[in-house]
Amino acid sequence: MRFFLGTHQPSWLARDLGVPLLVSHRRLAGRRTLPRATGPWALDSGGFTELSLHGRWLIDERTYTAAVRRYATEIGHLAWAAPMDHMTEAHILARTGSTVRTHQRRTVTNYLRLREIAPDLPFIAVLQGQSISDYHWCADLYEKEGVDLATLPLLGVGSVCRRQHTAEVEQIMRSLAVRGYRLHAFGAKVLGLGRYADAISSSDSAAWSFRGRYVPGCTPGHRSESNCVHFALSWHAQLMETLRTHHARQHRQDNRQPRISAHAPESTDRRPPASRTRTHSTAQHALGDTSHATSPRSRPRSQPHNRCAAARKASSPCQRTPIETRPATTPHTGSSRECANLSSHSHTVGNIAHYHTPLARTTATASPHLHQAMLPQTLPTMHRCRCIPRPRPPSSCR
Repeated sequence: MRFFLGTHQPSWLARDLGVPLLVSHRRLAGRRTLPRATGPWALDSGGFTELSLHGRWLIDERTYTAAVRRYATEIGHLAWAAPMDHMTEAHILARTGSTVRTHQRRTVTNYLRLREIAPDLPFIAVLQGQSISDYHWCADLYEKEGVDLATLPLLGVGSVCRRQHTAEVEQIMRSLAVRGYRLHAFGAKVLGLGRYADAISSSDSAAWSFRGRYVPGCTPGHRSESNCVHFALSWHAQLMETLRTHHARQHRQDNRQPRISAHAPESTDRRPPASRTRTHSTAQHALGDTSHATSPRSRPRSQPHNRCAAARKASSPCQRTPIETRPATTPHTGSSRECANLSSHSHTVGNIAHYHTPLARTTATASPHLHQAMLPQTLPTMHRCRCIPRPRPPSSCR
């Protein structure tokens, strides 16, 4: 994709910058001398500013054609020139008092008139509209006038500058590209080009100048970077690098295919991948076994997988080790199958020693009365092991 760097400094045309430039007719008109271009450049008609200020074109087709011929002769290296088109943004329509269809017809008529006056000049056709159907209606209007848009070297798409980053504009560009058109998106920048750069041939923007207004100048003579050629070239290089990186990433994603070995048998396990590889490393560390980690389904039934099961298998109910003798720093590692959260405060203080929290063990041993006072604050965060028999309910509950 080719990107034209928009500039309002015609003198840059004579400097060998190494990038194609886009200059407005409003910046060149009325100049006695014109710079000699060292590289390709494109001419913008300045229609957006013209219609915004006056609501109509102040020059006719012959005047504009004469100016374009002068630019092509004296400046040279003119790649293409935009026609005197009519944009269809809402504030432009309010300024002209016309409709979208009227602006589309005026744009097509102007292109036909310019081509009739100067068929040797590189004028390009431009599509205008708001919705996808509007742009295709404008394309059909060109076709009805005998213009084969698919054979043109370039076809402009206007009225997308302020919404170039939206999904709607992406659909417009891709739907027009399907018809075989080589598109130029007026005013498309990083966000828009990241969406549909592969569907267009070129674009342009002078957004660097607007951003440079808020950047201090690089030299004492520059109040800001809005007119700095170095800032503009840096912005252009960063934009092109971003597009290359995005294109390379997209290319890798498109070419990435699932790698399936021809010799490996197809797995019959229908569980999600996360469930197949889930390990219980915490439980194995609690048992002192860190040699390997196995899933619950692949573990033999005789192998315990948590502290409570190990205690139940190693001793009888009457010989179980009290929980109070465990180190206070050892957390309880029972799984959700072995432990349950307490949801009420109906348990008695006498059974508080069975709760697996260091606070419960220390306070129950030190002072039962103190522990009973702290019971409402400590119970909601405690866990009770199901391997220890629950206390019998009071006789009034039977």
